[in-house]
Amino acid sequence: MEQETPTAAALPREKPARLVSLDAYRGAIMLFMASGGLALPQVAKQFPDSPVWSFLAFNTEHVPWVGCSLWDLIQPSFMFMVGVAMPFSIASRRARGDSEKRIAAHVLYRALVLVLLAVFLYSERHRRTNFVFTNVLGQIGLGYAFLYPLLGRGLRVQVTALAGILIGYWLLFLLWPLPAAEATSYSGVGEPYARDWALNYPNWFAHWDKHTNAAAALDRWFLNLFPRDKPFEFEGGGYQTLNFVPSLGTMILGLMAGELLRKPINKWRKLGWLLVSALVCLGLGWLAGDYVCPIVKRIWTPSWVLFSAGWTFVMLAGFFFVIDIVGLRRWAFPLIVVGMNSIAMYLMANLIAGWVARSLQIHLGPLALPSLTYIVRPVLGLMNVAVDPVWLNNTFGPIVQSAAVLFVLWLICLWMYRRGVFLRI
Repeated sequence: MEQETPTAAALPREKPARLVSLDAYRGAIMLFMASGGLALPQVAKQFPDSPVWSFLAFNTEHVPWVGCSLWDLIQPSFMFMVGVAMPFSIASRRARGDSEKRIAAHVLYRALVLVLLAVFLYSERHRRTNFVFTNVLGQIGLGYAFLYPLLGRGLRVQVTALAGILIGYWLLFLLWPLPAAEATSYSGVGEPYARDWALNYPNWFAHWDKHTNAAAALDRWFLNLFPRDKPFEFEGGGYQTLNFVPSLGTMILGLMAGELLRKPINKWRKLGWLLVSALVCLGLGWLAGDYVCPIVKRIWTPSWVLFSAGWTFVMLAGFFFVIDIVGLRRWAFPLIVVGMNSIAMYLMANLIAGWVARSLQIHLGPLALPSLTYIVRPVLGLMNVAVDPVWLNNTFGPIVQSAAVLFVLWLICLWMYRRGVFLRI
């Protein structure tokens, strides 16, 4: 009997190799986020004249509005990595034999779960469900289903979609009417609002001021459609639900990077394209920030999309060079442990970090939090430097506390990794 030859569609597809550098990058950003900045801004207040402490404090907290710190690059890194990971994730599902309908259904399911998780986390310490969608999970969830149709569509379609999003979002803000120039307060924002050029940008840049922009107006309508303890008026930090639209642009740039990294071309060429992309995005973002709209992370301006993507390309290129080209992987193991369980670490950092800190204090006492006497004082003694242990503990104790909590959370991720337990959506 003649054996039937399987069709191309029936042939098994090879599962794509895991991109270790992406796991390490994800783990590094997740650990940075979960560290809470190691309380460095709090400690820096004790050294107001130190340029070193000022630098550390600046880069471990968000800028007030315009500009960029290292801390501000956490969320764009996550958004970017979602795009990078999608080609690998979908290829893996296809290799398992999932149909396109099943993959599309899973994309919608994942988007919904991420949005619900965002609402759940925002509802902690509230008496009822707090419908807010501005954290990273909510923003990824709102944009994820729109990213999927662009997978595999080619660079021309993806660049066109990116340009359409950025230009359209820029026009939305630009055409939104400004409050009256003579107004000294703006109804509903809960804080003084003066048309003062020392506080607000002149000319059309004023359309991207805090609380008076198009996205803020939308939230004053949209968020009040949900049941609330009191009507929504404004979000103190200026973050808006509509940020997910330009954030989709960040994910599209990540999708381009992910498809590049999956191509069967030389690794050095891949690295070159990542670095060229970084320079292009940084240059365009910088120019747009000067002439088109300000670089503001809190409302994810088009200039921020490009500028922050430039840095995410740089970071991905760095990890790709060290791990996938040079082959130095062993050092990245602590990062990979977290990167492969990023959802678990994110939830633990938001839900149990405080409990871990209290438990360490209760059960380990002064040896754990926040005492530094037994760590630093002997070293300083060898150097004949006398330091008051009370001052030492009070000043640097928050760093020890944050580091101890982070280490416990990492140990939980390590335990999960060793047992093959990975929380995925």
